Amino acid sequence: MKFSRRTVCFLLGSAMLAGTAVAQTWEPTKPIQLIVGFSPGGGTDVIARAIAAGSQEVMPQPMVVINKPGASGVIAADAVSRAAPDGYTLLVAGGSESTSLPNHQQVSYKQSSFRPIGHVIRLRMMVVVKNDGKIKNFADLVKYAKANPGKMAYGTSGVGSLTHSMMLMVNKAAGIDTFHVPYKGDAEVVTGILGDQVQIGLGSPDQFKSWIDTGKLIPLTLSSNDRFPGLPNVPTLKELGYDIYLENMKGVVAPAGLPDEIYTYLNEKLRKAMETEGFRNIVNKSNFEVQYMDGPMFGRTMASMSNGIAAALKK
Repeated sequence: MKFSRRTVCFLLGSAMLAGTAVAQTWEPTKPIQLIVGFSPGGGTDVIARAIAAGSQEVMPQPMVVINKPGASGVIAADAVSRAAPDGYTLLVAGGSESTSLPNHQQVSYKQSSFRPIGHVIRLRMMVVVKNDGKIKNFADLVKYAKANPGKMAYGTSGVGSLTHSMMLMVNKAAGIDTFHVPYKGDAEVVTGILGDQVQIGLGSPDQFKSWIDTGKLIPLTLSSNDRFPGLPNVPTLKELGYDIYLENMKGVVAPAGLPDEIYTYLNEKLRKAMETEGFRNIVNKSNFEVQYMDGPMFGRTMASMSNGIAAALKK
């Protein structure tokens, strides 16, 4: 069959247009909601606003931070797990609501309810004691706890929190028995240990550092894989022979079922947002440690932490 020159040109042009349409990638046409499961002003909220600030420099539509506080982040996670996987509803996740609380209580979602986009900030966790002469290092703590089973109290930011899970993992790995005193927040943990309400405090280095600098608290160990640059003499649990890795991770996830082209776009823009001046200005003021992971690595790390917590909770 022969075609006229005009017909051939039309067919070639149509093919080129079709190829262009296929090559086009997803791009947002309206603002993206970035959901935070905690109140404005807290660490997770600050991280979300850093992401939003950075996104304004690399995306055609803004990310709008929406606070849905309640139940230690569970309310926000539940809402996002049920949202449409269209790229317009995201969650700042990776902390207690993602890796810890689901092991302590029934929640409406699973890790498989989300598709991780990328990890942004790492928040380490550490064990501290009051500088009263009894305990100077982690070996001293283990020795004292074994000699006094059930008598040492540890304070955390709440039942099911990552710090609660961390000490449960320590108890099991070290073969010690301590009891939990949950507080409403990090500030109360500091008050509790300084006021001798508890003997052990768990939280982030920035939470304790000013008290460590004044000599009132002694840092014993960290649950991260490497040492904290701000306190380089504090060993990790792994260095001390305990196979424990747990951090308060902060990244972005979407509802499960997010198409690959939307994931690719959001992952690339998140990574670029982390390089912007707007993002850096906010995280540097809060002394956050920036750490990028792509979605699959972020997801695997959360799953590994959750599995470690589940193992510690088994009798």
